[in-house]
Amino acid sequence: MHIPFLKTEHLELIAPSIDALPIYLNFYLDPEASKQYGGPLSREQTWARLKADIGSWDLLGFGVWIVKEIETGSLLGTCGYWKGCDWPTELTWWLLPCARGKGYATEASKAVINYAYEHFQWKAVETYMNDDNLPARNLALKLRGIKQRRDKFPDGLERDIFQLPRNAQQGA
Repeated sequence: MHIPFLKTEHLELIAPSIDALPIYLNFYLDPEASKQYGGPLSREQTWARLKADIGSWDLLGFGVWIVKEIETGSLLGTCGYWKGCDWPTELTWWLLPCARGKGYATEASKAVINYAYEHFQWKAVETYMNDDNLPARNLALKLRGIKQRRDKFPDGLERDIFQLPRNAQQGA
């Protein structure tokens, strides 16, 4: 499947590939960086996560993009869509600690939200997070997300589900 290339003011969103393994390892082996994303993971689990992100595009027609900073060419993390078995589809993102606090998650999220509405023709884009993941909750609110409901997930936890508006790329 052809994975679309997206470009924003500071970022390129590119197809996941084996070239991203070093940043996946950097992120998922770090207990603090990856704690909200199931980490820390082993090297083998991290490898499996990258393979799943690559394969998602073929299996589901969507997935995550690798976030690349235009100015430096550095790979910074991921942003896009994830769907686990029996889990709802969500907008997701993670960035290496060195890339946080620079507006990259907001910039990348706006681009992929816009893409989902315009090209995937989705009627809704949703995101959710663990209750203690305040940075993710704050980003959802910055993107003008509206809490739609609270659901119980396959892992037994309840989470708020936010719908992100079609025009999130403007003025957020």
